[in-house]
Amino acid sequence: MAPMDLDKYKEIAKQCKYLPENDLKRLCDYVCDILLEESNVQPVSTPVTVCGDIHGQFYDLCELFRTGGQGDFVDRGYYSLETLTYLLVLKAKWPDRITLLRGNHESRQITQVYGFYDECQTKYGNANAWRYCTKVFDMLTVAALMDEQILCVHGGLSPDIKTLDQIRTIERNQEIPHKGAFCDLVWSDPEDVDTWAISPRGAGWLFGAKFVHINNLKLICRAHQLVHEGYKFMFDEKLVTVWSAPNYCYRCGNIASIMVFKDANTREPKLFRAVPDSERFVHINNLKLICRAHQLVHEGYKFMFDEKLVTVWSAPNYCYRCGNIASIMVFKDANTREPKLFRAVPDSERVIPPRTTTPYFL
Repeated sequence: MAPMDLDKYKEIAKQCKYLPENDLKRLCDYVCDILLEESNVQPVSTPVTVCGDIHGQFYDLCELFRTGGQGDFVDRGYYSLETLTYLLVLKAKWPDRITLLRGNHESRQITQVYGFYDECQTKYGNANAWRYCTKVFDMLTVAALMDEQILCVHGGLSPDIKTLDQIRTIERNQEIPHKGAFCDLVWSDPEDVDTWAISPRGAGWLFGAKFVHINNLKLICRAHQLVHEGYKFMFDEKLVTVWSAPNYCYRCGNIASIMVFKDANTREPKLFRAVPDSERFVHINNLKLICRAHQLVHEGYKFMFDEKLVTVWSAPNYCYRCGNIASIMVFKDANTREPKLFRAVPDSERVIPPRTTTPYFL
């Protein structure tokens, strides 16, 4: 069998396309072998960039990389399969530079409810791709320990866990249980409670500030909860929630963030917004550029979205009073364009217009 071409896979994934079924199986098997060697509490060294929930929002994942995962790679977004494929290719290509943590959505039961199973069925015509991916889910590590001082986990803590060594002894190669320590790590949430409280999610626990001192850690980094500001510190900055899916489910309007650690004592949140729909359209259809008009541009033309869209305005001194320049855009070929500017014809050279103009803009 020919060796995998990870560079080819990467280019396919970057275009928001999914791999042929046999290639996806090979990739999943390869990544499973890598994950098999990782600890339940995978050690990582700074500098580190921490990312939270992505939820299948592929184009926002690309924006995340331009700006700069902690679980919940799939479900709810339109491109869970492509998002996961891209992350698996990166893990296969640079296994020591990217650490993927398991979230509560990386399970068979949840993905059959929240969309990933149906997406695989739609795109491949069968459930094989879903089976390959859920095999990877079973192998994902459940926590990362940054510089021996910062614990990264998807959800939160558990009343059954007092030390990191107890996390290290969990049998993770399985479907996430409905209760117990493993379940709690991916389902629990911090809350202003004295001890432990029942979670309204129906799984995991609510935990308070007194329990974040596990193993004298400086900080617990987690995801799992939508934060409209992108990130949120709690418990005297002993815990932070990082959310990395902007405009969650394409309707929440929230900002997203990543948290950049230069070392265990130096952190910097970086915020980003959702990729505009026009840029998604360009990418999906392999377009170089969208050319449009419709908006007055005083300079005659305006590029936006990393020059993926241009507005061309060709009415100089619009309505005989705006004083703007106008333009046309000349394309010699798809890669060569030249804007040409022009001004309004002087009044002395034009037929005298009516005394009044329409008192509004269309």
